[in-house]
Amino acid sequence: MAAPESKNIHNLNGKWQMNKSLSGNFEAVLTLQGVGFLLRKTIGAATITLHTHQFKAPPTEPAQDPIDEAGKAEKVTHIVISQTMTGGIKGTTERRCLDNRRREHTDWLFGHVSGRSLLYTGPGAAAALSKDFADPFLVEGWSDDQDLIVSNVLNLDKDRGWEATQVWGFQTAKDGTRRYVRNVVVTKGEGSKQQRVTLQLIYDYLGERDDAGEDEDADLSY
Repeated sequence: MAAPESKNIHNLNGKWQMNKSLSGNFEAVLTLQGVGFLLRKTIGAATITLHTHQFKAPPTEPAQDPIDEAGKAEKVTHIVISQTMTGGIKGTTERRCLDNRRREHTDWLFGHVSGRSLLYTGPGAAAALSKDFADPFLVEGWSDDQDLIVSNVLNLDKDRGWEATQVWGFQTAKDGTRRYVRNVVVTKGEGSKQQRVTLQLIYDYLGERDDAGEDEDADLSY
């Protein structure tokens, strides 16, 4: 289902299911991130649904970037996304605090990571984003007047060591409908040896969350 006009980057609350026919194949991304063959195939066959909770609250600690007393009192945007997958696969939880401070997190799928999330607002948000994140794929398809969310994650495991950047917003998909979209770039290595994979994820809107009335206090990671 297309995203209703009430949904935008400031209101992602609801249930979003990845549309496999509109999205790219993310096996190459999982390969670069060090996910094993059997798990990649299992995830690729699964249906992935995001249960998204977005709200304003003071920034969460611990952060790698210090938070002073004034910063602790400010309210910033938080996003908690619980993923569910079919096929008996345990989902992951995406935890974002949009204050551009780095926080560390560890989970069973992506390992030990350091991430930061931030919001680009106002006319020219995509142009401003492109100055900070130079990869042209990240800014493809965004309108000039929309706000965008960026998530940048560094894997800290010695045997993995990838970097993933995502830009979240809304675009008109190839089926002509308005959709929640993520442009994703994952790289590993440097210089002439750098490997790079791009991916666009497109989601169906399934309606509001089943637990929409739950407590907004959450232990966010990044």
